[in-house]
Amino acid sequence: MITLDNVHKSFGDNRVLRGVNLHVAKGKSMVIIGGSGTGKSVAIKSVLGLVTPESGTITVDGTDVTKADRDAFLARFGMLFQGGALFDSLPVWQNVSFRLLRGALARPKDEAREIAIEKLRRVGLTADVADRLPAELSGGMQKRVGLARAIAAEPEIIFFDEPTTGLDPIMAGVINDLIREIVTEMGATTMTITHDMSSVRTIADHVAMLHAGKIRWTGPVSEMDDAGDPYVDQFIHGRATGPIEAVR
Repeated sequence: MITLDNVHKSFGDNRVLRGVNLHVAKGKSMVIIGGSGTGKSVAIKSVLGLVTPESGTITVDGTDVTKADRDAFLARFGMLFQGGALFDSLPVWQNVSFRLLRGALARPKDEAREIAIEKLRRVGLTADVADRLPAELSGGMQKRVGLARAIAAEPEIIFFDEPTTGLDPIMAGVINDLIREIVTEMGATTMTITHDMSSVRTIADHVAMLHAGKIRWTGPVSEMDDAGDPYVDQFIHGRATGPIEAVR
C-alpha cells in the first residue's frame, strides 16, 4: 500500500532522511521507532505530501504521491495527532465529524452528528460527551475523541503520531487496545510513530527502526527482540550505553 524508495529530505544543512526504503503492506500495521529527531515525522509528512523530498519516490497504492489529486488522495487518510489537535472552540461532535461537514465528503449536519456519536461510542465514550468542549475532557478522553475523528470517514490508511504521549500507563494500554481492535475491524493500513514500546508490542504487525536518516532494521514485531542489530537492541531496552549516543 505504501512504498518509500530511496527517499532523501534535507532542511538546509540538516540531512533528515538519507535514503529511506520502506514497504507497508495493505491492511497491516507498521510502527516506526527511533529516537527524537531521527526523521519519523518527516517520513509521515512526506507520505502525505506535506513535505517534498529532494529525491526518491513515494507511492500509495501504486500512485506517486506527487502526482495524485490532492483532495481525493488525502480523503483516503485518517490521522491521530500527538497532542490531540482538537479545535477548542468546537464541541466534541463537530471535532469528530470535521471532515464530514466539509468538502467532497460533506454530509447533512444531522447525519454527521449521528456518525460522530457512533464513533464516540466505538472508542468508549457516551453520547453526552458530544456536546462538551475539549477543555472539559480529561487527556485520555481527548485522545479518544482524536481517535474517533481519525476513523470517522472510514479511511483506508490511518497514521498515529505518538498515540499514548501524556497518558498514564493504564490509559495508554486502553488506547493501544482500542487502536488494535479498530484497525483490525476496519482492515486499514496503518503507520505509527512512537517511543512507547508497549504500544509497539500491542499495535504492530511490523516494525521499522529509523536512525540517522535510514531504516536500520525492519521485520515482524515477533522478531524484534532477536533482531541482532545493536541499535534496535539498545532502543527497545532503553539502554544508556550503546551505538546510539544520548543527547546531554
